[in-house]
Amino acid sequence: MSNARKIADNLPTEGSLSGRNMIINGGMTIAQRNTQSTNAGNGYITVDRINHELKNATDNLTYTTEQVTDAPVGFSKSLKLTVTTAESALANDEFGRIYYVAEGQDLQRIGYGTSACKEVTLSFYVKSSITGNFSASIYLVASGGVISSQAYTINSANTWERKILTFPTYTTANVPNTNAAGMYLNFGLFAGSNWNTASSTFIAHTGAHLLGGQAANFAAVNGTTWQITGVQLEAGPQSTPFEHRSYTDEFLRCARYYFKNLAPVYTTQYGSNAICTTEFPVPMRNTPALSVVSGTAPTALAGNSYAPHASMYVYHASSTGDAVSNYQADAEL
Repeated sequence: MSNARKIADNLPTEGSLSGRNMIINGGMTIAQRNTQSTNAGNGYITVDRINHELKNATDNLTYTTEQVTDAPVGFSKSLKLTVTTAESALANDEFGRIYYVAEGQDLQRIGYGTSACKEVTLSFYVKSSITGNFSASIYLVASGGVISSQAYTINSANTWERKILTFPTYTTANVPNTNAAGMYLNFGLFAGSNWNTASSTFIAHTGAHLLGGQAANFAAVNGTTWQITGVQLEAGPQSTPFEHRSYTDEFLRCARYYFKNLAPVYTTQYGSNAICTTEFPVPMRNTPALSVVSGTAPTALAGNSYAPHASMYVYHASSTGDAVSNYQADAEL
């Protein structure tokens, strides 16, 4: 095979060389909140942009979630989940998943709701201590909510494997072109029978297809592990090599949704009060929820809505300046 052919085989089939991946932090390199958490369950816990959910898991299931350096060649980090207290029995109404939420305005290149709609291809690296069929699904905020789910197979335990799934077009209704949620990308950990009916086409979402094809049960045994990295979603029917971004680029993309400020913020005396305004690294997706991480709790702590959502205001009902407040700003979907 000629060198020219080898190069051509590794080039994207659609779109530019950069900006192919619609997933932020797919390489799991940014973890502002924590690099490790125990007794995980629901919410954004460790790695940025990755949410966790346990549904009706009533048998004391717990697991750790952490950013680790165990990763396939070419990657430096992965997200690792480890069961610490197993689920004693999987009920029909229980499931566990991690998921990623994308803004609708970042999905317009796909063309949902038009005759020119493209398929999308999901690729990722996964490693698990158990084999079997796991689920990945795409839920679109369109027509009241539609979903397509597929199973992928982990063939060898404790081995990094790359998976590629192509999801179909959807021409019936568009995804809103706004900064609100437009797509939920789900990865199943376990699913009772109420949630695991597969559908390769987009159908009205009733819950049954949320984790379609999920047969493996991550939660069944203490010590079970599941890891993921290199998550890429791109327009078109073929996968391309993972789009690596610089740490700074990936961090700033994450900071649109969540920013944890670890540098002191000093208020300055102004009349009988102490106030300051400080800027976020990038304008946030929406006016963020703000809270103090450490330091002196202010009388008021608010994100403003100009520029847009680009700064915060700290107010202390005190004549003493230089009160310190480290803060976090949350505008997640």
